[in-house]
Amino acid sequence: QVQLVESGGGLVQAGGSLRLSCAASGRTFGSYAMGWFRQAPGKEREFVAAIRRGAGSTYYHDAVKGRFTISIDNGKNTVHLQMDSLKPEDTAVYYCALKWAYIPELRLGEQYDYWGQGTQVTVSS
Repeated sequence: QVQLVESGGGLVQAGGSLRLSCAASGRTFGSYAMGWFRQAPGKEREFVAAIRRGAGSTYYHDAVKGRFTISIDNGKNTVHLQMDSLKPEDTAVYYCALKWAYIPELRLGEQYDYWGQGTQVTVSS
């Protein structure tokens, strides 16, 4: 069993920054990757960023590339999403997810095994 808890969401003006964190607990040793997804009202859930826990390789949605940075702590149980130059279209509930086994495509949310409850990010114009 794995538990994921997101934090760091809030209200920020366009151009501002937020740093999201996801604390993982339970049996996480040996897991393959952690990722961030988001879902805006009336929209489909979409991939934001992911990181391989072993190698540290990162992946980003084109819409956030250059603005968002995913990272993982030395203990590899907390993943962060630094969000800079935020835009109103970034407004969404942001979810942290963990994948146990290897998958070649980290952008597919349905492939992940565990999910947090989400944290709201609201960017005002």
